[in-house]
Amino acid sequence: MTKQELVSRMQEGQAWVPGKRVKLDFGSEGVILLDGAASQVSEEDGAADTTIKVNWEDWQAMAAGQLDGMTAFMTGKLRIEGDMSNAMQLQGVLAKLRS
Repeated sequence: MTKQELVSRMQEGQAWVPGKRVKLDFGSEGVILLDGAASQVSEEDGAADTTIKVNWEDWQAMAAGQLDGMTAFMTGKLRIEGDMSNAMQLQGVLAKLRS
């Protein structure tokens, strides 16, 4: 899946935390901003309540169910800056995208 396909799928699945802005930072691959305040997903960079930093390959493994989010966090493959509760809420939202 490309990043553009992921953005489209997240927009269709309303993959955001209501009222919160969560940024997925893929480093050199860019960012995806899940803007629950504006109910939109974009590739624009901006201020966020929570930033999740993970490389694109690890994100793909997590999306495919091959890498557990908590394992990624505990092993340093995924880092969270800001409000950790938003990241926890997002885990449930993203699980819907797999079905």
